[in-house]
This record gives sequence, structure tokens and C-alpha cells, in this order.
Amino acid sequence: MMQQRANMDWMLKDLAESVPQTRQVVVLSADGLRMAQYGADTDSADRLAAACAGLQSLAVAVASEFPGSDGRMRLVVIEVTGGLFYLMAAGAGAYLAVLADDGVDAGLIGARMRDLVARIGEHLSSPPRSDGQVA
Repeated sequence: MMQQRANMDWMLKDLAESVPQTRQVVVLSADGLRMAQYGADTDSADRLAAACAGLQSLAVAVASEFPGSDGRMRLVVIEVTGGLFYLMAAGAGAYLAVLADDGVDAGLIGARMRDLVARIGEHLSSPPRSDGQVA
């Protein structure tokens, strides 16, 4: 498990360093637990992961309003003063979140996120939990 996490951290670093103005990259489970991170301290990554769980839930609720939708969230982008936030589905029960400064190349960050998910999607899935334990 520790080796897998080290490999994931390295890949997150690669994503962040390949796109100028990327601040933070976090992989999280659907229930908001941080699985891997790059570019921020643990507390910040944990807060972002928890917030993403709520955002993902809202996105699913919105998706259900589209006729013919399967109700799954694929990508959420939020622009705020100072930067952009991206949340992308990244495997069964896992998500990839990125914070970037204003001026980031939005197309490049989206493409690099998709590439990362495609490359390591099977490592980004999170097994369901029961009674707080990983199943």
C-alpha cells in the first residue's frame, strides 16, 4: 500500500509540474478521504478532499436533472477570484482534484488530468467502506 501511494504521489507531482500555475493536486475517495496529494500540507489536502465529497454529491444531483443522464459526475470546474478548481471522476469511488492559479492553461490542465486518470485509473479506485473500515 505504501509503495502504491508513493507511486501515486510521484504521478501527482508530475501532473503539477507539467502545467505551470498548478498549486495542489489531491486524489480522494467518494466519501472525502484523501488518498494521495501533492503541493499542499496534509491539513489543506484533507479540507479540500472533504469539500470535494460535498461538491461531488451536488454534481450528481444536478446530473440527474438531465434527461438520459446516467447521473454520474465526470468533471466540475469552478472559477473563483484568484484561480480555478477542477474535480474529475477518476475510477470507481475516486476523484482527482486540482487547484490552479488564474492564468493556468485550462485546456492543458484538463488534458493532463484525463491522461493521468487513464494511466492510473485502476490505482485511483477506492473500495467501498463498511462501518468505517475499507472492505
